[in-house]
Amino acid sequence: MSESKEKIIALQKYLDSKIIGQKDLVKKMMIALLADGHVLLEGAPGLAKTKAIKTLSECIKARFNRIQFTPDLLPSDITGSDIYIAERCCFEFRQGPVFANLVLADEINRAPAKVQSALLEAMAEHQVSVGGKQYHLPDLFLVLATQNPIEQEGTYNLPEAQLDRFLMYIKIDQPSAETEHKILKLVRAEEMGTKEQDESWKEFSKTVGKLEIEDILKARRDVLSIHMSEQLEEYLVQLIIATRKPEKYDSGLKNNILYGASPRATIALDKCAKINAWLEGRDFVTPDDIHSVIYDVLRHRIILSFEAEAEGITADNIITSILKSVPLP
Repeated sequence: MSESKEKIIALQKYLDSKIIGQKDLVKKMMIALLADGHVLLEGAPGLAKTKAIKTLSECIKARFNRIQFTPDLLPSDITGSDIYIAERCCFEFRQGPVFANLVLADEINRAPAKVQSALLEAMAEHQVSVGGKQYHLPDLFLVLATQNPIEQEGTYNLPEAQLDRFLMYIKIDQPSAETEHKILKLVRAEEMGTKEQDESWKEFSKTVGKLEIEDILKARRDVLSIHMSEQLEEYLVQLIIATRKPEKYDSGLKNNILYGASPRATIALDKCAKINAWLEGRDFVTPDDIHSVIYDVLRHRIILSFEAEAEGITADNIITSILKSVPLP
């Protein structure tokens, strides 16, 4: 095992010990980190959405910023703006909170589209344009945006162009009773500052310490060596094609899909499947790797027809049907 992989696995193990009952979320965050992608996270209040990204930031020697999205937020509150300096009679660019390695866009759907769109260029091209000049963002740049599915008053739907910039759209649910007990014990230990609070951190610090940004960039290069067979690559492509031409595999889906996934989805699914295999300790991709990430990669890239929405059909239902219809290699 390479040194960079050993550090990533240790980081994942530590996050699992702190984000109780959300192993899938932790794994998907690691995938996004290694795929140079962004995450849209949806869940009810109190499910450790904010804690997850903050805990991740504490383990990496990187800059972390949080942006609380509200209806009165302006695009310049995110990107920064040119400020007039009277002493020098000139304008000077002051960076906004988006200039960080890890950015938490908390409750992103509480701001209107013009504010949400301020992130578009940053997420897609790792740069911000202000006053005719381009300002580059760091090589390690991850946006984790959260949204609350319960409250609808004072919220705005994310534009399709904005949604497509997210590598994955992850949905999390309430924990089980057993997990709830573990959460209680962890919180009590942290509040009391007892030995149990520090054990996992001590182990992580002893093994790794805080990760350097170069460790993550090195792991990204390692992932490129993961092999995907031609047959599996064709299977992956056909899964995407099935969202655009569903009648080819299942005539019942034709009236349920208005628009299918773009080529960006193909690239995202390829990256995520390879990283999933890498995290599982394999140097080759299997169909299970594709299946484990396909819902998170596609659920925000399939636009449903009015008929499908009226019948209560979800994007996840469509993906399930596609997986049943497209034959395995």
